[in-house]
Amino acid sequence: MKNILKEFESFALKGSVIDLAVAIVVGTAFNKVVSSLVNDMILPPLGLLLGRVKFSSLQIALYHPEGGEVIALRYGQFLQTILDFFVIAFSVFVVIKFFNRLIARDEKGKKS
Repeated sequence: MKNILKEFESFALKGSVIDLAVAIVVGTAFNKVVSSLVNDMILPPLGLLLGRVKFSSLQIALYHPEGGEVIALRYGQFLQTILDFFVIAFSVFVVIKFFNRLIARDEKGKKS
């Protein structure tokens, strides 16, 4: 049992595990920032340009019982989520492109 605990401690204290934990926390915070950017800064002006459309309220009602909750396809919310994805994907692309340039420049410097 002691060997397992020592092995786990060695694994948990490696830099890569700690880096992964930090990346998850930063990624979660970044997701909230991007969601706010899309929902609060991008979609309202876009909705205004498209005829005062509020994207989060766009839906197709499938069932509307008397006095009950509407069952609907909320495609406006889905569009917001898709836009979130594209903003995050583009941001990750830019960061990776930046780091690839740094790595290529560093490798070029080592060859000289």
